[in-house]
Amino acid sequence: MINEEQILAEVQNIFRDVLDQEELVIGAETTAEEVDDWDSLHHIQLVVAIEKHFKIKFTSTQIFTWKNIGDLCADVQKLLK
Repeated sequence: MINEEQILAEVQNIFRDVLDQEELVIGAETTAEEVDDWDSLHHIQLVVAIEKHFKIKFTSTQIFTWKNIGDLCADVQKLLK
């Protein structure tokens, strides 16, 4: 079973790729306001890329309740179980 640290590392790589920011470092508490170029269009691209990578599907309710990266990663972990 994949743990939260592994999920965060993989999500960080997806963020780096989608946002084209190779040096980007994110943590569980990171929010969209703290990341350059994380706008509504990139948000959709990030969600789709994360779903494809982990072979999961988020509900719109899940997506709308995320306050930070930690919330997103927690939902990834739930869907992987």
